[in-house]
Amino acid sequence: MSICILIADDHAVVRQGLRMFLEMDTDFTVVGEAENGEDAVQLAGELQPDIVLMDLIMPVMDGITATSRIRRQYPDVEVIALTSVLDDGSIFGAIRAGAIGYLLKDTKADKLIHAIESAFAGQVQLSPRVAERLLREVDLPDVFEPLTEREKDVLRLLASGCSNKEIAQELNIGEKTVKTHVSSILSKLGVTSRTQAVVYALRTGLLMLPPGES
Repeated sequence: MSICILIADDHAVVRQGLRMFLEMDTDFTVVGEAENGEDAVQLAGELQPDIVLMDLIMPVMDGITATSRIRRQYPDVEVIALTSVLDDGSIFGAIRAGAIGYLLKDTKADKLIHAIESAFAGQVQLSPRVAERLLREVDLPDVFEPLTEREKDVLRLLASGCSNKEIAQELNIGEKTVKTHVSSILSKLGVTSRTQAVVYALRTGLLMLPPGES
């Protein structure tokens, strides 16, 4: 099954380079390109890609705003921030908006491929150091609808880095059921991404950071 990707970047040479690189892998199909955030939102609706590679600094509409609109309007579309800026405001803004990943444009090719494949599989991978920064900075709702025991099980496995397939195998349920549970978890917690859900679980004590890691 090919992973469908939309590239959003205001520099044509970046879009062309990414397209050429990604289409060398038969597992990827670039379904479209957007030169600003507004176009990215429109094309996300029209093309329904699996993944959007989103630059954050773009004209007309910035990438953080575009990410937020895509995640709210098309929750099945995952967004990976792919940017040249590394500052707390951009990182936290992208995560608040619903991005499942945050990469710099100098990321090595194998890391980019892994990030895309992980996002497609529904994996959330947070190092304790990153999680601690997010716990301090990201604002999340103080009140939410309680999760069922099965939803808590799904969230625990999600936080441990399991893919939808691995969660399904562990809990002996179908992958579609896993997706249904994840959608319910996001709705109940009032968040727009799996990453935010994991951060919320850490903040509330539902999940604990592994001891001694950094």
